[in-house]
Amino acid sequence: MARKPKLDTILADAVDAARGALADIASAQEVGDHLGVMAEGERLVTHRFVSHKKGYQGWTWFATLARVPRAKVKDLTVCEVGIIAGDDSLLAPAWVPWADRLAKEEIEAAKAAEAAEETGESETDQPQEADSDSDSESGQAAGDASPAPEQDAEELDDAESEDAPHKSPARRQVRRRRTAQRTAARRRAAQRNRTRKEN
Repeated sequence: MARKPKLDTILADAVDAARGALADIASAQEVGDHLGVMAEGERLVTHRFVSHKKGYQGWTWFATLARVPRAKVKDLTVCEVGIIAGDDSLLAPAWVPWADRLAKEEIEAAKAAEAAEETGESETDQPQEADSDSDSESGQAAGDASPAPEQDAEELDDAESEDAPHKSPARRQVRRRRTAQRTAARRRAAQRNRTRKEN
């Protein structure tokens, strides 16, 4: 079993030196009464002081001093200074993961937003050529019975405005682009029909 280190009397009496060492990290008003000294090793001691630092109730300042053999008080070495928590210290609450801090409504809203983004991306990734071809065929099949292109576009815009409140911005952008493609396809189909009639 390890032998308990002997308290060095020169270092134990160097209370003022320990207090002076704390001046680098604390003001004189924040360092309170001397609480005691503890031997850490051969010619190595730690002095403790009451903390008056705001927000650190129950904490203690410490300064660890050492000396070489036959060294006097003026030749002491400051090894470490700092502040540590005591048994009755005010501590920050335990860390809680971000996912556990969220309310149920926030989690549901985040999932809904992610689903809407994924849906918008999948619709954007679909080939536009297929839409154009299908729109052209539908325009040709409609023939003369189809309404004027301008009127068709207005009706589609009205239908989109009704659906807009519950659609995400990404989906509305995709629908606008598709509407423009359909309008252009119907205009091309109407132009081809007029050309056929003239011939």
